[in-house]
Amino acid sequence: MEIHVYDEMNGSGKFSVEELSALAPVHLSAGERVEGVAGRAFDWLSWYGAWRQQRKGSDGPVPTHLRVVAADEFQATIPWTELDQALFLYAQEDGTPLKKGYPIRLYVPDGNSACLNVKSVVAIHLLYNEEASESEFGFKNKVSPDELREFRGRF
Repeated sequence: MEIHVYDEMNGSGKFSVEELSALAPVHLSAGERVEGVAGRAFDWLSWYGAWRQQRKGSDGPVPTHLRVVAADEFQATIPWTELDQALFLYAQEDGTPLKKGYPIRLYVPDGNSACLNVKSVVAIHLLYNEEASESEFGFKNKVSPDELREFRGRF
């Protein structure tokens, strides 16, 4: 399954779990940041920095928010300032794919809600110039015809 990354400033792309995690310069055991969670993870901000450098260099604005969308259409929008300890869990301790939360799962230890720990992430959106606000989360209420066509083959 591919994970879509959308960034209007640095380009967009589709990644397998292996490609996404390979780009990350900082890997860790998820339990180092999230008590009771086991598995292999990569640090979100270091991944973003490496991806941005690969795309266009380090010039330009930093996103104001991160939005992740799950396979079941649950989504969370998190202010960039809450992402210092954020990580994506991408494999079990033995390196096999996740059994719960496949293909990847976001954890935001410094976030204001456990609902920011989003399982089955299939899309990552980097947002700019969003108004400063608290995190938002919930199920998407409207789906466009284009989104239906895009997701039709996944389920």
